[in-house]
Amino acid sequence: MNRNYLLLLIPFLFVIGLGLIFLAGIIGKKEGLPSQLIGKQAPSIELESLAGMELPLRDDLLKPEVKMVNFWASWCVPCRAEHPNLEVLNSMGIPIYGINYKDNEANALAFIEELGNPFKKIGRDPKGRLGIDWGVYGIPETFIIDKNGAVVYRLAGPITQRTMTNEIIPAINSLSIDN
Repeated sequence: MNRNYLLLLIPFLFVIGLGLIFLAGIIGKKEGLPSQLIGKQAPSIELESLAGMELPLRDDLLKPEVKMVNFWASWCVPCRAEHPNLEVLNSMGIPIYGINYKDNEANALAFIEELGNPFKKIGRDPKGRLGIDWGVYGIPETFIIDKNGAVVYRLAGPITQRTMTNEIIPAINSLSIDN
C-alpha cells in the first residue's frame, strides 16, 4: 500500500514543482520587454488622418524636447484604463503623440470624445504597418523619445499610476535635466 501511495504522489509533486518554477519565473522577471529601438532614432511616422486632426510628423519627433508616442485603440480595455494617466501627463506639459492602432475611425473618435484628447497630435494606423516599424505587438504601448529624436524607453502595457510615478516621470525628468 505504501508503494502505491508513493506512485500516486509522484505526479502530484511533479505538477506542484512545475507550478513553482513557473511562478518563480513570473515573479522574478521584473524587466520590461526589450525593444530594438532603444538608443536609436524613432522610426518615421506615416499615418492617416483621424477626422482631419493634425497628424504627427517625423519633424515632431525631432523637436528638441522630451516627448511620448502612445499606440492605442478604442477596443483596447487597458487603453481606457490608462487614459486618465495620459491626461495627467498631458496636463504636465509632456507632448504625447497618439497613434490609433488597427481601429475603426468612428469608434476612435467616440473614444476621444468620451474620455478627452490628451494628444498633441493624433493619426491612424488602420492596418498596423507603422506598429510593425515600431515593434508594437500589443497595445497600449508607449515610447519616450529624447530631445534628439531617439527612443529611450518603452512601456508595453498600460500606463498605471505606479509606472507613471516610478518609471515614466523620472525618465522624463532625467532627460529634461541631462539634455
